[in-house]
Amino acid sequence: MNTAMTTGFIRSTALWWVVFGAVFLCCSQRAIAQDEYHEAGDHHDDPHELKTTFSDEPAPMRLEDVPDRPSPILELGDPFLGPGPIGRGFTIPTGALWQPSLLVFGEYRSALQTFNDGEETFTEWVNRLDIFGNLQLSGTERLLVGVRPLDDGRRFTGYFIEPDGAEQSGGDDEFNTRITHLFFEGDFGQIFPGLDPKDTGQLDIGFSVGRQPLFYQEGLLINDRVDAVGITKNNIFLDGINNLQVTFLYGWNEINRGNNIEDHNAQLFGFFAEADTSMSTFNFDAVFIYDDDSRADNSDGLFFAGSAIQRIGKINTSFRALTSIPLNEESPAVGQGELLFAELSYTPAHSEDILYCNGFWAVDEFSSAARGPDTGGPLGRTGLLFAAVGLGRYGAALGNDAQSAVGAALGYQHFFNEKRSQIVVEAGFRSDTNDTDESAIAIAARFETAIGQNNILRLDAFLTGQEDREPASGVRVEWLIKF
Repeated sequence: MNTAMTTGFIRSTALWWVVFGAVFLCCSQRAIAQDEYHEAGDHHDDPHELKTTFSDEPAPMRLEDVPDRPSPILELGDPFLGPGPIGRGFTIPTGALWQPSLLVFGEYRSALQTFNDGEETFTEWVNRLDIFGNLQLSGTERLLVGVRPLDDGRRFTGYFIEPDGAEQSGGDDEFNTRITHLFFEGDFGQIFPGLDPKDTGQLDIGFSVGRQPLFYQEGLLINDRVDAVGITKNNIFLDGINNLQVTFLYGWNEINRGNNIEDHNAQLFGFFAEADTSMSTFNFDAVFIYDDDSRADNSDGLFFAGSAIQRIGKINTSFRALTSIPLNEESPAVGQGELLFAELSYTPAHSEDILYCNGFWAVDEFSSAARGPDTGGPLGRTGLLFAAVGLGRYGAALGNDAQSAVGAALGYQHFFNEKRSQIVVEAGFRSDTNDTDESAIAIAARFETAIGQNNILRLDAFLTGQEDREPASGVRVEWLIKF
């Protein structure tokens, strides 16, 4: 084990002890408080004073609040969430009953946007189309195929106004027939029901194979579409654990490294575990990226991540610790670093609004194991000010790379118009920790409203004050059609 690996393991272990020690302390205090509450209830003088707020009278169905079922592009077989009798289906040779139905759906995004990073302005009209075909065979088996014919993940069909004379200016046509999703998923025990007719043999093992989206640690660890095969075992019961789920994953193609660039020689090996306990939901993930070319710009890498998700009092919380360790020299694909990430949210009384505060501390050069070309950096989950829009050259107000920085976002999400509209207002900051004078503060706002049953109008704007640089700003309007 080289020096970089040893240092990475030591630093990561120390950080994880701090994070999970704090989580355990908070949850322990919550458990103690709950025990005291129950003990007090057990010795209550008049148990009749503890009354339920639920009525014994059944409430009538409110069909007027249920919208009509939207019609997809194409639907064959039993209608998705539709009324009526269910087709008889047929029995395949393994004994499983399949009731095939085909659903074609997707979304179209079109945006006019301008973004100034303090030095240069980018103004453009860009488009993106996602189309999916879902062949549902049973409740657990399906085949899904998806295409994005208007972009290649980096360049989008549209018209580019500024900067004039640049390489990407004027009209741009990115029409293609590349398949972005093509995978089959199912459950071994359901495909072969005769092997365990009483469903007591623990044969309910899920699997998926093909080009599929991978999303781990809310996108901080992996956010990519990869040619992979995965096997998942649910319902593992241990003392103190309500449910344990483990997944083993192998990816062999379409792997984009931490710098959002595809590595044609990379292979991905992953282990992912999730445990539900009375206090929290814990996750532990380990990923190994192997590149048989061993070029200097695509080093092999080890990645570890742990998280705890729980409700502490009236506050929803999640705490995450991640580390990336290059096994050769550091490279654009993988750097040596750690990332601590925390999320807190609260719903004010008598409302459905959300007040949230998310923060991070990135130590050195943390890299994700795999990131798609349109996903930006790992810090996008912090808030509007850090998120990539996944459409064109419109950048994040405070950036989303996780390199030697601390930052946070404080926001408020307000729903109105019978929850068909919302507005989000957010303020945040990012400060470097390596004396590069790249600190910044910013504010952002987003307005979204549903139009009819299939359309959404979105307006975004932000303003950023940057240390030793001109202010940055951005405004965009997007039309989203779901079909």
